[in-house]
Amino acid sequence: MSKLNEILEYNQKFVEEKEYEQFITTKFPDKKVVILTCMDTRLFEMLPKAMNLKNGDVKIVKSAGAVINHPFGGIMRSLFVAVYELNADEIYIIGHYDCGMSAIDPDSTLEKMKQRGIDEKTIETIKYSGVDVNEWLKGFDDVTESVRHSVRMVKNHPLMDRSVPVHGLVIDPTTGKLDLLINGNENR
Repeated sequence: MSKLNEILEYNQKFVEEKEYEQFITTKFPDKKVVILTCMDTRLFEMLPKAMNLKNGDVKIVKSAGAVINHPFGGIMRSLFVAVYELNADEIYIIGHYDCGMSAIDPDSTLEKMKQRGIDEKTIETIKYSGVDVNEWLKGFDDVTESVRHSVRMVKNHPLMDRSVPVHGLVIDPTTGKLDLLINGNENR
């Protein structure tokens, strides 16, 4: 069942009672930071609180597993917009332990797509067009290596400003403890 009506009813009250006023800020991150992290529900409030962040402090980009799959995809574009248009001067890639992407089985995901009505011919057409669907859907085995990979992809991108530090961290989604993997301020 859709939650849309419930959300819209709440939203009307939220606006009428001017609850938005506590969140008013600009589009520019006050701390000049952009974070790429996972879309995991446990991080929604935990990550900002664990980093002492409030509304307006940072830009947050989310993807499954905090993974950057393609150097010219939407995630990289978002990071570039944050740096070049919104004045972010640091990038944090933050994965987390117990990530669902470490358990993703592409064959199982494809099977679930078929069960929900995606035609086998559609999947085959995508594969025929040159997309390795299994590779595209694949998760990772080690969150620390995945974060290191994403940091390298950003840091070594030909369009990235070399003066922007790219940090790599992993958060515990239960305690909020951050483990530093890569200090982007070193060896710049």
